[in-house]
Amino acid sequence: MSLSGKAAIAGIGATEFSKESGRSELRLAAEACLAAIRDAGLTPADVDGLVTFAADASSEIAVQRELGIPGLRFFSRVDYGGGAACGTVAHAAMAVATGQADVVVCYRAFNERSGHRFGQAGAAARADSTGLEFSWHLPFGLATPAGWVAMHARRYMHDHGATSEDFGRVAVAMRRHAASNPRAWFHGRPITLAEHQESRWIVDPLHLLDCCQESDGGVALVVTSAERARDLPHPPALITAAAQGTGPDQMMMFGYYSGDLATLPAMGAVGAELWRRSGLTPADVQTAILYDHFTPFVLIQLEELGFCGRGEAAAFVAEGGIELGGRLPVNPNGGQLGEAYVHGMNGIAEGVRQVRGTSVNQVPDVTNVVVTAGTGVPTSGLVLGVS
Repeated sequence: MSLSGKAAIAGIGATEFSKESGRSELRLAAEACLAAIRDAGLTPADVDGLVTFAADASSEIAVQRELGIPGLRFFSRVDYGGGAACGTVAHAAMAVATGQADVVVCYRAFNERSGHRFGQAGAAARADSTGLEFSWHLPFGLATPAGWVAMHARRYMHDHGATSEDFGRVAVAMRRHAASNPRAWFHGRPITLAEHQESRWIVDPLHLLDCCQESDGGVALVVTSAERARDLPHPPALITAAAQGTGPDQMMMFGYYSGDLATLPAMGAVGAELWRRSGLTPADVQTAILYDHFTPFVLIQLEELGFCGRGEAAAFVAEGGIELGGRLPVNPNGGQLGEAYVHGMNGIAEGVRQVRGTSVNQVPDVTNVVVTAGTGVPTSGLVLGVS
């Protein structure tokens, strides 16, 4: 059974993005979900499915109670941190396409700046397979996402001659896009390449401005059938393709045993499935929403998805390829580096706005958008298209 075109994103909602929300994560989740339901022209009574991340603090039944949803016919949690973002939509779309639910809300909400900060090192107390994986690294100080990504970044630099300035150009482009986005935390605050280079080191070769921000906030998406979505207030964003994937010898948060540290095999697998399932090619995409938790992985994603060849992403970026007006505008909302870090869910919302034609940084003549989730982990991706 093909999923293509059977489901669509009909509503999007979000809280403000801040560094201290001043309210609980459950309230953030409820606010974002209610905003998305209203955006779709529906009510909580219409919702019969909820999907979120394994790391979300707000359970499906808690969100159900807060929203006043009478009952759920489908609920699901997708694992592996930010790699789950597009997977939530994939699960929702499968539920809708197979009749398990009629209206599914995908959500993510957290106080990632004022509460638990994912970027800080901490002791691992998990007596499970993931804890076993971490035991190879944490005792030796390799304990933060920046440290894990730095290993990949340094290998990519060694293999392809990329430089810190090449990574910095990604940050500059994302902040430039965010500067004209009123929803973005860094609205009105672009940076220069010199400022990137002068920002403090986090883990060599990553500067502070190579790392995405920490944010408080919530984002939600409403998924329903394509047929029903066409009767709702906004042009639907058709889910043309959805995929999840892992690489060889996959581990959580790092892929040091996949054979080539300068690549992202899980993203390559997801990209291949997206093109196969959609029948599209990279040439058919007008804009991409790439998971930009760290700048080096934007370069590698461009290569894994086929937008340029191996080792060619630095030149692609240097030529302005990812900027508005470039060959492939990336993250017109500013991404996680510029708008907010909500585990990629705000990126999916931007993909929907691009399809609707309502983005503050609208790319002309959008018919297809590719969206990716977290990299370095088991991951997921989407192709969204016009109805």
